[in-house]
Amino acid sequence: MADLPDVPTLLDTAVAALGGSRRDGQSAMAAAVADSVDRREHLVVQAGTGTGKSLAYLVPAIRHAMEKDTSVVVSTATIALQNQLIERDLPRLAEALRPRLRREPTFAVLKGRRNYLCRNRLHTAADDSDEAELFDPRQLSSLGKQVARLHEWAEETTTGDRDELVPGVTDLAWRQVSVAANECMGARICPFGQECFAEFAREEAKGVDVVVTNHAMLSIDMTQGNHILPEHDTIMIDEAHELVDRATSVATGTLAERTVTIAAKRAGRLIEPMVAERLTEAGEGLALMFADAPEGRIDHIDEGLAGAVTVVRDAAAACVTAIGPSPGEQEAEAASERRLALAALTEVHDTAVRVLESFEPALRDRTDVVWLTKAPGRRPVLSVAPLAVGGLLREKLFGDRTVVLTSATLTLGGSFSSLARQWGLGREVGLEEAEAGQAAPAEGGGEDGPHRAAGEPRWRALDVGSPFDHARSGILYVAAHLPPPGRDGLSPAYLDEITELIEAADGRTLGLFSSMRAAQQAAEELRERLDHPLLCQGEDSTGQLVRRFSEDESACLFGTLSLWQGVDVPGPSLSLVIVDRIPFPRPDDPLASARQRAVAAHGGNGFLSVAATHAALLLAQGTGRLLRSTDDRGVIAVLDPRLATARYGGFLRASLPPYWGTTDPQVARSALRRLSGRATPAA
Repeated sequence: MADLPDVPTLLDTAVAALGGSRRDGQSAMAAAVADSVDRREHLVVQAGTGTGKSLAYLVPAIRHAMEKDTSVVVSTATIALQNQLIERDLPRLAEALRPRLRREPTFAVLKGRRNYLCRNRLHTAADDSDEAELFDPRQLSSLGKQVARLHEWAEETTTGDRDELVPGVTDLAWRQVSVAANECMGARICPFGQECFAEFAREEAKGVDVVVTNHAMLSIDMTQGNHILPEHDTIMIDEAHELVDRATSVATGTLAERTVTIAAKRAGRLIEPMVAERLTEAGEGLALMFADAPEGRIDHIDEGLAGAVTVVRDAAAACVTAIGPSPGEQEAEAASERRLALAALTEVHDTAVRVLESFEPALRDRTDVVWLTKAPGRRPVLSVAPLAVGGLLREKLFGDRTVVLTSATLTLGGSFSSLARQWGLGREVGLEEAEAGQAAPAEGGGEDGPHRAAGEPRWRALDVGSPFDHARSGILYVAAHLPPPGRDGLSPAYLDEITELIEAADGRTLGLFSSMRAAQQAAEELRERLDHPLLCQGEDSTGQLVRRFSEDESACLFGTLSLWQGVDVPGPSLSLVIVDRIPFPRPDDPLASARQRAVAAHGGNGFLSVAATHAALLLAQGTGRLLRSTDDRGVIAVLDPRLATARYGGFLRASLPPYWGTTDPQVARSALRRLSGRATPAA
């Protein structure tokens, strides 16, 4: 379509139709995205809140898709943004651009198979007690009610998409009516293949201009070779700061007595009972070893645990052998049982193999980390995860497609290099070098070497800034006078500080805490001191709590990790964000500690590369809750004095927008009183 308008024209059309105004950052980003797609060169864009980054990548994505008659994939981390794109942004944008284009742009959403109700599983759920027998009667009663509700919903839904079920159901209930990709027998032989919601979604995604998916689905597609996503040559990755964690999660394997028992039960329906019973006994032996093993990272596996994992591996392999190759044509029910059994057995076997093989290399040369989790009230779980996913992403994601990665937070310590290393990218290609077709020299030599190494993906970075005037709109107050945070909950000094800040703000406070225990402690104790409504995460669904908080200007909301990202409350309901401590990973976090050690073993700074980078990213995300519109004003109060006093404090502060800074509590409180209209008149 040579007659397509250029990207600036289409962007101006969209902005005007949607009632907006031109933003320099948005225009710069759209131009950079279009240029990178044309050059087949990867692009990393930091676009602050309020830039309008969704339009900035959707407009060039649509133009490219229509010009080349292909699909562009857009991947997000959160359901909220995925829904926003599908339900609001793309419909409005398609309608706005239609007069300028030959036809209206098309789009669809595509998720993993587990997200869609499976009609075949729905009709066999009542007979499938693999997991149900492992739970107490109260859970079973609730499970039965939820499954009955899912039967009713199945008659109403047109998509089978779990996200459209409101209110939702537990993961256990949903597993009774859904299948993973490796459990599906295939539409060709499934008795409900012509009514399959997952197949409907895949069909709808074929040939559309924009396919919206999520990072987990993207990771599965690129690692397992299932090619669930339609053919595409370009990917837009929004919320790109989440990509590494989501890819790591997909690549993590788990082994537990429950998973072994379920695999044995499924196998027992198809093979000699004695063969399946050996796997059941192997699972029981594994549980005994777990009971005696300490929780945490396992650097050296003892003979007992290694032996138990080996027995599980061999027993699972024996079950697979006993099931044998496919007998050809089977009844649908038999084919389904065989597929479910093989999927469970393969997962158990392959995870056991991976656990055992992870200990074979010398400690400094290992690529996987293994740990045992013993959560209160839950059975122990053995996990194995990759130390890094950069190599995987470099090969599978950046190999033959153009990738645009964007987020409001991508520069840590003032540089893109921290996240670029995690993604498997090398040195950024400068604009002049890109135009000349050369590799860019590193700035000042740098730790990545003087030049981009041969074979590294070509990419460049752009920070389009933010429409917010952070220095005029927000104050970063660090409570340098407080003692460093302790391990035994919030000290009285911290509770006093929080009380005084909330009183000055007249409520309007989002409290971001490093643990649920700290959030609950603060909520319980401050309810006795304050007259303001105080909401705490866990007392209701997060969505309901955020809604109540946004509707009551005197309310406060306390919570932990999920509130650090995604909370969007513009206006007078939020003028104070409190952070109780720098969000470093726990010292005993098995994956983070192993990654730190691996970096140090190869001559790097493990603390700065892993712990400080993790903290910087979360801190930037958390403090970003304050300014959500150009009219917002407020204070960010970090109670942890290390942000002002520690050597790494400069790196963390450089990861934040340029707020006006102070360590004077009176300055912070006075500003909050002015914002709340409670400023004390001058004498």
